[in-house]
Amino acid sequence: MADQKYDFVVVANRLPVDRHRDADGNVTWRTSPGGLVTAMEPVMASHDGAWIGWTGAPDEELEPFDEAHMHLVPVPLSQQEINEYYEGFSNSTLWPLYHDAVEAPEFHREWWDAYVQVNQRFADRAAAVADKHATVWVQDYQLQLVPAMLREQRPDLRIGFFLHIPFPPVELFQQLPWRRQICEGLLGADLVGFQLNGGARNFVRTCRVRLGLKTHRDQINVEDRIVEARAYPISIDAQGFADLAGTEEVAARAIEIREDLGSPETLFVGIDRLDYTKGLRQRFQAFGELFSSGQLDPDSTHFLQVATPSRERVEQYMRLRDDIELLVGRTNGHIGRIGMPPISYLHASYPRTEMAALYRAADIMVVTPLRDGMNLVAKEFIACRDGNNGALVLSEFAGAAAELKQAYMVNPHDINGLKNVILRTMDDDAANRARRMKAMRKQVFEHDINHWADRFLSDLAPEED
Repeated sequence: MADQKYDFVVVANRLPVDRHRDADGNVTWRTSPGGLVTAMEPVMASHDGAWIGWTGAPDEELEPFDEAHMHLVPVPLSQQEINEYYEGFSNSTLWPLYHDAVEAPEFHREWWDAYVQVNQRFADRAAAVADKHATVWVQDYQLQLVPAMLREQRPDLRIGFFLHIPFPPVELFQQLPWRRQICEGLLGADLVGFQLNGGARNFVRTCRVRLGLKTHRDQINVEDRIVEARAYPISIDAQGFADLAGTEEVAARAIEIREDLGSPETLFVGIDRLDYTKGLRQRFQAFGELFSSGQLDPDSTHFLQVATPSRERVEQYMRLRDDIELLVGRTNGHIGRIGMPPISYLHASYPRTEMAALYRAADIMVVTPLRDGMNLVAKEFIACRDGNNGALVLSEFAGAAAELKQAYMVNPHDINGLKNVILRTMDDDAANRARRMKAMRKQVFEHDINHWADRFLSDLAPEED
């Protein structure tokens, strides 16, 4: 298999499978539940595609293998590279910088060196497995140098890149000491995709201002080529979530969740990665003040927050976890009631069926990031609401706000405004909620993950002579 060539290649930081070990120590691989994997499976099958990525374990050399009708090509990472390329440059430099510097990014030369080294390894692997004139689709901020590195080796390829997180304005991006190299890396692609038009415009402007390149609307002139920069808002497998939420198992679990929480009249739910961009501190502060003031009755209202563990070795994330747990404990202790506390906080990961049950159990979903490329939780919640009931409180700084215009919009930095929207959403009449939900469901189902992938790949395909 090592010498086999593929007509379609996806390059991502992680492979689309998770490792599972049984009681006897035997290892099996299962397809990851993410939307990107769902979208790519049929594309990979129809194009005889390969997926290049890291297995998630340090210092592991594996031969290519097949799983779920996909050819998987592992890329090894040492523990030091994980520390410097992944936890360092990707998640302590690029991630905060691209999210409006909500936390201060760190700039370390050794992290940059590791980022270059690992990107080169991914590019080399892609160059080796891509067939002549193949299409290669590179994914996300961890691999922004790969397009140019790949083009240098394989100018025959059609190369696309998609950034799943925001691309910052030039005034922020220019803080990065390696700003030119990142832009030049992305310009190795034929098509660079962003979640929103604003991200595409930021990139085009950066190329014009910092690199001195000639641009026109969404086009950038690079020597003898034209690179396109456009918006492709990512979505979810809407029908898949709807079907899952409609099963008897999920329906029964949703009822059980509400009963376990004391059968509240109104259940607010938040589901996020434990990340400083998600606005969790502000959210807990708002709910804490509403419960403490009596504007939310703890006997009839409950707030359940699921915070999925994330990057737990990074200092900012450890500090955030401590802050959140302190806020929750302070609020629940201050209310001082015997029995069910008004806020439940779960720091754990859950399978897709449990997520669907949580979406069904909720009356109001609270999605209030300080900055987010898209936020698929908002769309998953909508897909699971088959009765056009329920409501979505949504930050205007989430990429999803551009599409889900009927959500109850909020500025999460404005604690009083957030409190007012929470109360207004709870008190709104059922007919207005249903009208809003119906419109959002139409948007999510008509613009699902397959629509996203088809649009991007159609624009990436070479023009026929």
